[in-house]
Amino acid sequence: MHKIRIIIADDHAVLRSGLKALLSCSSQFDIIGEAGDGLTAIKMVEENNPDILILDISMPGMSGVECIKEIRSRGLTCRILVLTMYDDEEYIKEVMRSGADGYVLKKSADTELIEGIIKVFSGKKYLNETISQTLIDSLLRTSNDEPEGTNPYILLSIREREVLRFLAKGHTNTEIAEILSLSPKTVDTYRSRIMSKLNVRKKSELVNYAIQHKLINT
Repeated sequence: MHKIRIIIADDHAVLRSGLKALLSCSSQFDIIGEAGDGLTAIKMVEENNPDILILDISMPGMSGVECIKEIRSRGLTCRILVLTMYDDEEYIKEVMRSGADGYVLKKSADTELIEGIIKVFSGKKYLNETISQTLIDSLLRTSNDEPEGTNPYILLSIREREVLRFLAKGHTNTEIAEILSLSPKTVDTYRSRIMSKLNVRKKSELVNYAIQHKLINT
């Protein structure tokens, strides 16, 4: 029986260990490598030709979406299953459009990851029922569409949206730097860039913007 050969890419070693332990319970999986950043993940995919890459969307240096696009641009055909904490519709759309084959939430990994792996390995796309319903609801909404010029998913990069989320939740630059594996100076640069793009001058305006555009829960 062919074992499904898997590479795990996530910048948190504890999470990688947990995923390995979860998948090792099944004889149908073979964990052939792990990476802590996008560039390493791409190199490992090129060198090892796995069946599936389990990929976090938020990693230092290169984001998960950028990693997916680079893998696809190089003609690498492994299935890509994104494992992330982000559950809003625009992230889901962006990830799937970039070339991913499936989308699993970290909070549901213990019950959905194996199902997702098997589904994408068979050549199908994988979205759980909740995520599928979110996308269906989005398709049915027509009256409240916002102008593209105010849409944060057009104005801001993935990393800028991440930084904005944490800023709006009250995290300091130092705390955000630790969470995203960046330097505080880099976070400050992102903060200045975000405020410039959104044409705001106060943190309170950033918070209001994030709430208005559903980047954080009210």
